[in-house]
Amino acid sequence: MDAAFTAEQDEIRRTLRDLLAKRCGPDEVKAAVRTDAGYDPVLWRLLAERLGLPGLAVPEAYGGVGCSFAELALACEEAGRALLPAPLLGTAVLAAPLIAALGTEAQRAALLPELAAGRLTATLAVPGTALATALALTGDNRPGRWAGDGRAGGIQARRAADGAPGWRLYGEAAQVLDGHSAGLLVVAAHAGGYARSRTLLFLVRGDAAGLVRVRQTVLDETRPQARVQLRDTPAELLGEEAEGGGEGGGDGREGPDVYGALAATGCTAAAALAAEAVGAAGQALARTVEYVKTREQFGRPIGSFQAVKHRLADLYVQVQAARSAAYYAAWDPAQGPLALAQALEALRPAAAEAVQLHGGIGFTWEHEAHLYFKRAAADELLFGPVHRLRAQAAGHAGLFTGAAAPASADVSDPTEERVA
Repeated sequence: MDAAFTAEQDEIRRTLRDLLAKRCGPDEVKAAVRTDAGYDPVLWRLLAERLGLPGLAVPEAYGGVGCSFAELALACEEAGRALLPAPLLGTAVLAAPLIAALGTEAQRAALLPELAAGRLTATLAVPGTALATALALTGDNRPGRWAGDGRAGGIQARRAADGAPGWRLYGEAAQVLDGHSAGLLVVAAHAGGYARSRTLLFLVRGDAAGLVRVRQTVLDETRPQARVQLRDTPAELLGEEAEGGGEGGGDGREGPDVYGALAATGCTAAAALAAEAVGAAGQALARTVEYVKTREQFGRPIGSFQAVKHRLADLYVQVQAARSAAYYAAWDPAQGPLALAQALEALRPAAAEAVQLHGGIGFTWEHEAHLYFKRAAADELLFGPVHRLRAQAAGHAGLFTGAAAPASADVSDPTEERVA
């Protein structure tokens, strides 16, 4: 394994960092998140046209740049440094890989070029608050209880009445990233009733009838979320129809491995999120180091005090270790959940120290330190918590095979029963 970055990868990082430094400073971030879209559409188009950002990991055959996931992870690190409010995560990290993995050739040809060009944004919608479970980050997603499992709740899918083509969806998703603005939703829904229960993925256009989207008030405004309600909403099945004709596809040939595709997407998403968190932690630390060199107490910069030096040195080691884990996950996305746990554990203290060492100004809304603190807390709430990410990674590695697992290895999601 060659751990060095290529000249092309360094150029992607440099170009994106320079552009975001000019167009995505703290004031621009605060202004963008308060718009109806939750991001700056002009900047998003610029990133798509100049860098091909949403299509970095999309094959050239479908209008993308054709790079590997490593380039996308490096771009996510730079986006994390600036806390870029953009539909990058939902479009390029969640929706596009699922369409590429499960979609028919016609669906891929129609949707991936639009996503890669930034003309269409997309996201993943799962029932209730079960995003981390659906992506197999904090537990096994195969039981499917998070999608409804034949009981009341979740999102239910039924074939259109009177022999009409297509499907109809009913239900609600509570935490949909960019759900209020995405032009396309990839919706996980339960089909087949109790006897032939299974989870399928569907494509729902943003202007579909019966689709109600309400932007939610969230802790981290740079990651806008929406509550999505589907009321007899027309949808298109993602992928080939399973043979046998039943609603759940339970007869005849099995359809695509939805659970496997979601879990694979979860690994790459975790790797991208780890890169974002490392970028944010590194920037929070750098801004703090810069500030303690100029803020004076007792006639000298506070950065000259040994206690402050020790705190920042410990943070530096923690951030660098997390960066190494994130880069390894960019090369091997299967390590994404573990890298995400380490990155979140580095971002949390880096953001907290940024608030504290900036003194009185660090606690104000005018300063950007609170944006990093909110990102650290919100990401762990949405994709964690850290101990469940570690337990899930340990389970996949077989650390508890043949032995009694400790209490922390229980990766069942307590929200499953409530969501179902």
